[in-house]
Amino acid sequence: MIIYQNTAGGFVDDVVQNAIIDEIVAGFETQGVGGASQNEIRSWKNSLQYMSNLFYNCDVPTDADVAIEFQIPLTSRRVDFMISGRDINDNKNITIIELKQWEGNPTEPVPDKDGIVKTILGGGKRETTHPSYQAWSYSRLIEDFNLKVQQDEIELCPLAYLHNFDEQYRERLDHPAYKHYTKEAPVFLKQDVDNLSRVLESKIASTNSENLIQQIADSDLKPNKKLQDSLGAMLEANDEFTLIDSQKVVFERAVELAEKANQQNSKKVLIVEGGPGTGKTVVAINILAELIQEDYTAQYVSKNRAPRSVYKKKLRGDMLVKEIDHLFNGAGSYVSTSSNQFPALIADEAHRLNEESNFFGKGENQIMEIINASQFSVFFIDENQRVHIDDIGSRQEIKKFANQMNADIEEMELEAQFRCSGSDGYVAWLDDVLEIRDTANADGFDLEFDVRLYDDPQSLHHAIEQKNKAGTLSRVVAGYCWEWEKEGRSDSDYVDIEIGDYRKSWNRDGGDPWAIDEGSIDEVGCIHTCQGLEFDYVGVIIGPDMKYRDGEIVTDHEGRASTDYSLRGVKKMMNEDPEEAQKIVDEVVKNTYRTLLSRGLKGCYIYCCDDQLEDYLRTRLENINGSIEF
Repeated sequence: MIIYQNTAGGFVDDVVQNAIIDEIVAGFETQGVGGASQNEIRSWKNSLQYMSNLFYNCDVPTDADVAIEFQIPLTSRRVDFMISGRDINDNKNITIIELKQWEGNPTEPVPDKDGIVKTILGGGKRETTHPSYQAWSYSRLIEDFNLKVQQDEIELCPLAYLHNFDEQYRERLDHPAYKHYTKEAPVFLKQDVDNLSRVLESKIASTNSENLIQQIADSDLKPNKKLQDSLGAMLEANDEFTLIDSQKVVFERAVELAEKANQQNSKKVLIVEGGPGTGKTVVAINILAELIQEDYTAQYVSKNRAPRSVYKKKLRGDMLVKEIDHLFNGAGSYVSTSSNQFPALIADEAHRLNEESNFFGKGENQIMEIINASQFSVFFIDENQRVHIDDIGSRQEIKKFANQMNADIEEMELEAQFRCSGSDGYVAWLDDVLEIRDTANADGFDLEFDVRLYDDPQSLHHAIEQKNKAGTLSRVVAGYCWEWEKEGRSDSDYVDIEIGDYRKSWNRDGGDPWAIDEGSIDEVGCIHTCQGLEFDYVGVIIGPDMKYRDGEIVTDHEGRASTDYSLRGVKKMMNEDPEEAQKIVDEVVKNTYRTLLSRGLKGCYIYCCDDQLEDYLRTRLENINGSIEF
């Protein structure tokens, strides 16, 4: 989709005649994608004047094709400015220009994060993507999936133009941490008008009235060979992605259904139920890689950022994470996607899907949007891991929307348990202990799984540190019962959690994904940083949102931090319908701890803020014939 399209000469005329903003706004209305925001309009008024001035300064052909706000297929992202033609060697070329109004003084590098800088945005200093990374990533996505670009060998040349950014601050964007991106997509600043003019003249030296931009907008989508080979090699080299037993069965069936759906032009939906540690994500990643290698455009989808970040990093091998970034997408990315645009979408952690797709309240229902956007969709789900008041993912909801769109529905189950020392019994015991459901494991389970109960959090944390030091990936996590203060989110020395003399920082917002960042062993994680992931040993601090009173588990929404939105709105519900509100609180709190307590492959160490809950767990643990310590 292209919001504005013209020749270079026509674009300059529209700017000179003060018509360019009206033309772009009209383009939004014509495309039916809603109105432009005031921030976007201000940006166009500023930046497009500089682009017009640039054309006055260089000899780019006036009949070169120009596009503004070109929406990249498969995403909701739009390229600021594109110009196409033939370069000085007569090769087809499209130059991709990321425009920024940034000024140098408030901008600073963030070297511990990949492709991230900090600058003034929306009235405050915020982290955002480096302009070179942004331009490069747009170019990479088009190259990886656009058939026209691949077949016609169209060269894409990304660059960034920061027309207000003064030369004296150049080192803030040219920091060594950004070397890969600035090499692929050079940055041009306020004083670089002549240099940028010469670059554009070399890239767009002539035209053949080919309208290359429209051609790539209309092109079919297909993964390129380089991406296919790289993804296959990465999976083959990583034993963690090897499939066994029911994982292999589900994988083969999912691939078969995807092929049939696309060959027969019929919509198909597969629902895969699997408890903690059954390998849902491993199967999902394998399906993604296989379909990409079979020429199907596919994406891995999840609401949680943590598993997307961790598995991108695990999967990449020697590649940069960002080179496969576009294969992993958030669940709210398909609001305006046309029907069946994707051959396949793989929705992991589908129990976390919501109705509204983003913070602006757009979108009708993420389940519906995913099914609508794809010829084949697979949903990996564990309804007992719904840990937010807005979580709607369930078999019933998926079936409802699949039926509305006349999709064929199939259901499967992952049975093998690879976490908790391979025991379904431990998870069933947790369900009984937390009073989620009655199970046959009320008296315990028989396995070598290291469960320990500690009477102070410092001892628990030290034990987990020792496990991690011995070479087993181990982390401490907790219920979201302490405030995560904004000013301390990037500082591991900032104290968020205080329990007596125990003082720790919440999951630091920075660097590698928290679950696998080396520094994370000194911090405490929450449900949002570890759901969908696993450790060898997990230490769990059960906060004041869960207690034991009068012979039963009691949940308390007042024990949750205000910075956690998982129970947002429940106080109002307590006044309107206290019985239903308490039911929701019970589900969210109990499922949260069920999820945290089942993150361990080899063991789980527990501390309870509530003494009566500790006594209750001690009693329950005494019945287990396993490796139990107190």
